[in-house]
Amino acid sequence: MKNAISLLVLTMTASAAITASRFVTPAAALAGAGVNAQGVSDTDAAIGDKFAVHALGTAIVETGAAISAGALIETDATGRAITKAAGVTVARLAPGEVATAAGQFVEVILLPN
Repeated sequence: MKNAISLLVLTMTASAAITASRFVTPAAALAGAGVNAQGVSDTDAAIGDKFAVHALGTAIVETGAAISAGALIETDATGRAITKAAGVTVARLAPGEVATAAGQFVEVILLPN
């Protein structure tokens, strides 16, 4: 399992079902396509549950597609990491990381947005 370097972890109360290792919004829901993100969820959470969000530093996130080394990251419709196209930049792939398909877990450097 990969490790992350969390500099700021926030506790949030889920306003929708949360899947671990996905980007979440400031409203404590999974991020939609190309939107602003508060950070990356640490665990699954049901509505009303408290969960940890990695907001600054690095985090382990699930990919929604292949991602090249060093690429800027935005979110897909289910909060997974994809290569930035037209959405908000939420992270950059950490050095040495690459994804060859959806469903992989990579380390990203979180970018405040």
